[in-house]
Amino acid sequence: MFSNRRNLEKLMMMIRRYKLKRYKQVVLVVFSSLLLFMGCKSQNGISSLKNSPTGLTVEFIRAPETVLIIDQKPEFSWELPKTAVKQLSYQILVASSKELIENNKGDVWDSEKIVSGQSINIEFKGASLEVGNTYFWKVKIWNEENKESLYSKYQSFKIGAKKNIITSANSFRIDSIKPIKFDKINDSLYFMDFGKAAFATLQFNYKTSINDTLVFNIGEQLINNRINRKPKGTIRYQKIKVPVNPSQNSYVLSLKPDKRNTKPIAVKLPESFPVLMPFRYVEVETAKGNLQLKDFNQVAYFGYWKDNTSYFESSNTILNQVWDLCKYSIKATTFAGVYVDGDRERIPYEADAYLNQLSHYTTDKEYAIARQTIEYFMEHPTWPTEWQLHVALMFYADYMYTGNTELIERYYDELKYKTLMELKREDGLISSERATPEFMKKLGFKNPREKLKDIVDWPPAQKDTGWKLATKEGERDGFVFKPINTVINSLYYRNIEIMAEFAEILGKADEAKAYKQLAVQVKKSINNKLFNAELGVYRDGEGTNHASLHSNMMALAFNLVPEKNMKSVVDFIKTRGMACSVYGAQYLLEALYNANESEYALELMTATHDRSWYNMINIGSTITLEAWDMKYKPNADWNHAWGAAPANIIPRYLWGIQPKTPGYAVAIIQPQLGNLKTSSIIVPTIRGQIKASYVSKDDKTQKYIIDIPANMEVEFVVNLSSKVKVNNEFKSNQLGVIYLKTGKNIVEIYN
Repeated sequence: MFSNRRNLEKLMMMIRRYKLKRYKQVVLVVFSSLLLFMGCKSQNGISSLKNSPTGLTVEFIRAPETVLIIDQKPEFSWELPKTAVKQLSYQILVASSKELIENNKGDVWDSEKIVSGQSINIEFKGASLEVGNTYFWKVKIWNEENKESLYSKYQSFKIGAKKNIITSANSFRIDSIKPIKFDKINDSLYFMDFGKAAFATLQFNYKTSINDTLVFNIGEQLINNRINRKPKGTIRYQKIKVPVNPSQNSYVLSLKPDKRNTKPIAVKLPESFPVLMPFRYVEVETAKGNLQLKDFNQVAYFGYWKDNTSYFESSNTILNQVWDLCKYSIKATTFAGVYVDGDRERIPYEADAYLNQLSHYTTDKEYAIARQTIEYFMEHPTWPTEWQLHVALMFYADYMYTGNTELIERYYDELKYKTLMELKREDGLISSERATPEFMKKLGFKNPREKLKDIVDWPPAQKDTGWKLATKEGERDGFVFKPINTVINSLYYRNIEIMAEFAEILGKADEAKAYKQLAVQVKKSINNKLFNAELGVYRDGEGTNHASLHSNMMALAFNLVPEKNMKSVVDFIKTRGMACSVYGAQYLLEALYNANESEYALELMTATHDRSWYNMINIGSTITLEAWDMKYKPNADWNHAWGAAPANIIPRYLWGIQPKTPGYAVAIIQPQLGNLKTSSIIVPTIRGQIKASYVSKDDKTQKYIIDIPANMEVEFVVNLSSKVKVNNEFKSNQLGVIYLKTGKNIVEIYN
């Protein structure tokens, strides 16, 4: 009767459904155990897997029951059981009720057994899903030996109405955080430190026998061990008076909304949110009675987030602190549901968002915020020329990390404009001065008087701002602006490469060919017209011989530098130090790792001078600043995620863990750990976590332990001259690549 696993599962459902008496349950459990022994073999004699798929998502959302899914044909993804290596087949069930899914009935869709190794981006293909209805789904798989898994736990999701975008918004997380420090300064003054700044409000409990008023001071910065009541720039502080009375015990601060970040162009928070302000410290004045730590909570708002999804530590304590700062910066700035510039404006900017996106992918398994932000930019562009050229980079990062092509399919034609290809002249190079009002409209600008403006980096020089900066050159290293700009054309070259790949994905062979030819032309023109052969460096633009860090680091970051010119370009870059902003540091570090300059890159990330991430920690911030220091940008804020580049540089370049093919079907690991003696890391991927550790035994021997999730192939890159042993077996290293298998790999390298 019960000849296979499915019938066994039915038996167990019967036990639960009919709530049989205790003695009958015992008999049936014993009977079912015998069946498990006898019946957990398929007809061909292959035993079943003990585990089930985990990490289920609907539209990349890990808790879909908390949101509305607006795609009427949502896509499902899962992680394979730990005991699997590869997936041979899968079966998805979608049901209209909890009872049906618990009984393994897919009345809405039963995919039946599908022979496929695909475990991500599986589109729903059942009966129509109705708006307002809740559905339930689960999945099981067969591994490479055709062993059948148990069904996963089920997820529920509710279908929402269609919108003019295709991305379903993720939910938010609200944390109630206790102070880590609570001091009574005197009889009526208390001080508390919540450990980290967060976009939050304050909830407190207070009992009084009279009508009274408490005075709260909240802020991000201390001065002389007290909250700075007159902070510079847009470092946040508020003073709030709270009436208290005998009939009320619980209170929430009524924070004052900021005029600038609540303008119509700012991103609006959900109506259910209170006014939020980033703060770490609280002082309470005029308190009568004895206040206690347990009565105060920082109520912090974040996007959906799981803290244990990523991890990093190393033998360098400064690098560890920098990682913690940058990882938390990404978490703290998810509060708006899309990537915003910080608290001053709360506006998404393309370059800020791209850096956010890369770091979000390496600190949590979250893709919905980036996808929502991408769609936002298609309707709400910003003015810097280079920022338009970051949109294609965002599309490409989404494609590589998710393997999904829906955004490309939806916006391919509009994305062409974002490449600024229409602004090219005969040699393929572009100039923002060629933008017409008609072209600005194509980019999505509503005001016909709006123009593109080259930015290179920010803030600009003192003469352009009137600020009394520590350097007259700002963060541009003295960059000389010309109509044909090396920074812009380096970004443009990468855009054209991306569009060639997108055209191939969509089967547009002629367009792909044209893009490839254009990319060749642009690269040739940059090297012929913007490279100073006599000095061995890239000039800032056509018509000047000035060479800045930016022109050279961008050319190197986007692989424009021929091998013969590599040394002179790298040597020049290393003379400039950190002569760029926290934003520019992303491309400087990418350029250095592209040139195998790992020790210098590590030196920059662990520097302790005032143009470093450690300086941000040292001056007291727990979220990355908008600039290296307030003296470099007088109106800077203390909550700007574009300053958190190490959150993605450490996993993607220092450890060298990146998707080689879309959706991490193949990963590449190319460590450049510099002079680190030890390190451990966990990197989230759509297929599961990559876990790795490293020990340098001596200058000539390194040992790695690398744990790879199922359904993923890994190429581990090593020097051609190295001897490599994997799991105690020497491997051929003729190509400089060693192939690693799912599960634990012990890699020993002898130089």
